[in-house]
Amino acid sequence: MSQSRYATPFAKSRISAAISAALLTSSLSATALAEETSHFTLEEVTVTATKRAESVMDVPLAVTAMTGDFVADTNLNDVKDLVAFTPGVTGNSQDSFIDAISVRGIRTQDFGVGGDPSSAFFKNDLYEGRNGSAVTSLYDMDRVEVLRGPQGFLFGRSAIGGAFSAHTRRADIDSTDGYIDLDVAERGHIVAEGAINIPVSDTFAMRIAGYTSQEDGFAENGASSKDLIEHDKKAIRWSTTTETDNLSVYTTVEYETRKQSGSVYRAIEEGDIWDTLEAAIGPINMQADSEDVDSDQSAGDSDDADILTIGVRVDYDMDFATLTSTTGYKDHDYFYEEDYDGTALNINNYRQDQKGDYFQQELRLTSNSDGPLSWYAGVSYYKENIDTEFTFTSGEDFMCQYYGYYYNSGMTFSGCADLYAYYGSPFTSSPDGNLTETGRIKGEYSGWGAYVNVDYEVTDTVDVGLGLRYTKDEKDFTMNVPTPDSDLGAYWAWGFATDGDISASESWSDVTPRIQVRWRPTEEGMIFASYTEGFKSGGFGSFSAVDDGSGGLTPNAFNEETIDSFELGYKGTLMDGRANLELTAFSYEYKDLQILNSDGGAAKVENLGEVDAYGVEISVTAALNENFTLMTSLGWLDSEASDLEKVCDGDTPTSCEGTSLFWAPDTSIAMVLSGKFPMDGGEIKTSLEASYESERGGGWGDLDSTKIDAYVDVALRVGFHSNENWYVNGYVENLTNEFVWDGQNNNGGIVPSHFFGPKRPRTVGIRIGYEWE
Repeated sequence: MSQSRYATPFAKSRISAAISAALLTSSLSATALAEETSHFTLEEVTVTATKRAESVMDVPLAVTAMTGDFVADTNLNDVKDLVAFTPGVTGNSQDSFIDAISVRGIRTQDFGVGGDPSSAFFKNDLYEGRNGSAVTSLYDMDRVEVLRGPQGFLFGRSAIGGAFSAHTRRADIDSTDGYIDLDVAERGHIVAEGAINIPVSDTFAMRIAGYTSQEDGFAENGASSKDLIEHDKKAIRWSTTTETDNLSVYTTVEYETRKQSGSVYRAIEEGDIWDTLEAAIGPINMQADSEDVDSDQSAGDSDDADILTIGVRVDYDMDFATLTSTTGYKDHDYFYEEDYDGTALNINNYRQDQKGDYFQQELRLTSNSDGPLSWYAGVSYYKENIDTEFTFTSGEDFMCQYYGYYYNSGMTFSGCADLYAYYGSPFTSSPDGNLTETGRIKGEYSGWGAYVNVDYEVTDTVDVGLGLRYTKDEKDFTMNVPTPDSDLGAYWAWGFATDGDISASESWSDVTPRIQVRWRPTEEGMIFASYTEGFKSGGFGSFSAVDDGSGGLTPNAFNEETIDSFELGYKGTLMDGRANLELTAFSYEYKDLQILNSDGGAAKVENLGEVDAYGVEISVTAALNENFTLMTSLGWLDSEASDLEKVCDGDTPTSCEGTSLFWAPDTSIAMVLSGKFPMDGGEIKTSLEASYESERGGGWGDLDSTKIDAYVDVALRVGFHSNENWYVNGYVENLTNEFVWDGQNNNGGIVPSHFFGPKRPRTVGIRIGYEWE
């Protein structure tokens, strides 16, 4: 890969300066941007991560809390944008896929629909689900909590790496507040949002919020005149609150529709994979600038979804305890298309057409005692239906050229007719000249869990928490892979065809404990330690089948993943309450990774390898003086994987031993320096934001050609906020016009290694708005 803009000496000096500044302030940001009081202390931020309302500084967990104001002020677009400000969390991408999200290096390895994500996304306590339905827009938010480390005990399904928990603003019976906000920037960027709170009676209120966002593409495509990575999103939410003496009922109905680009890839023009491809099919012309793309869009470019969410929460105070019921339903339609090979040729295009619905119910009883003993216990149930058709499209002649070359000692062929003539057989091209392979997956998944947690104050300064959770997941999985309408047959994507549906059912269960100790040596600080076991259920591979023992085929089942995690942390205040410090050291043993293994055609999910890792996360939020507040955060991870011979893409099967989790950078840093300057009629507000990630990528083989360089992203915002509740803010995002890719895949065979997701360039914009009480 040629040198990118961010690899210049000037950029490297900025990287060094960013690291030095963050380390000198002991940093890494993860708490919320809190308002200063008249004494320059920090406002207490309340979270519900532990199923009860607590100050974030009292929670014995590694949790980052961001207020709704912070989300709005920093122009966070959707839940994946939280990654930039959360220590130990990386892997944002500009699409609806969440498999690139990594929490402390743990991420999803299978992009099918038969397994579960490794990081769980929740909105108003409702599980957001999988690719296509999990990524919803952030508007009219109350707060967001990001929990690091296995959170299955608290959240249940799919939280072996961590959990993202977003909470929208509830209707307020005592308020008539609202706001309108308009954001206009380059490339046709227009975002408008607003909300209004309507009290109806002394016990009932409702809130209506709306959002729309659009932007033209910015990724220049040499294969067409259309720039890629564009979007058009709209959403509306209706919330209600009912409150009486002992009963509170909160409801939410939300609908979101979006149309945007699928992932954008750029083939990597070096290495053995690329050399073999060009030797087989001839020279491939690519854009000279390695930051531009050449993408074949013959099969389309879509990442579209319609998502309906309904939620009801009921709290009933029974004096000794509070009974909480959360009920949720989600329905989504999702349509996705991309050019996966990253060239202007029709080597491989991918499509996913998906429908699904999800229901959950949880009942929880939480003690209200003021004594040394407190507890909570609950049961939960979910049911999910998923129906997805996958489509892979490739030019027949490219397949014959490549694999004819590969299996015939470097002989070259002009196409399928030439190859088949070599074997002495005729070949009739399909009407469009393509090999189109499809497979339909239907899943009916359900599960339930039961949990109990007991906290006991051993002394005035020491308390111990013991928790236990039982989880059981069941999956009924059906696959149908018809024979393609091509003389090549089931040649590449699956490598087999089924005679109608093939089905299988499996279940997985586990008991996972959690132990926490919290010690308050002083009024200003808390030391905590914990041990947690994590569990993610098994599933079925979407792109492979195995022998059923009687000559037929059955879906490829894989087993659960597990993790043993240890944490030691400190939370406390400094500078007479003007600063909050959070420090967490962790280690874990991660076993039986669910890894997609492409072995001779079909991509099979197998349980492979284990990972030993440890790291440190630091966050500091400080009111420096009456004008400035500083948030800084730092995450550092060291990981070592073993027993990965089957998926090793290095020189030998053993060359991957001891490799790191390549998708997660060793170091990530974030900083937000915000300022307030009172003046006649209002105040000037400023914000300087910077984030840094060290080098990552390379795949299991640690290949230099597929590594992504370190980078720094900087944003600057300046605005005036009037005493009459109107405001105007100017901003420049990606101030230094840094370039980086979201991620990479080493790939193999006919599909070249590639980068994906070119970074959005420098963007200048202005926001204006009005708020009322």
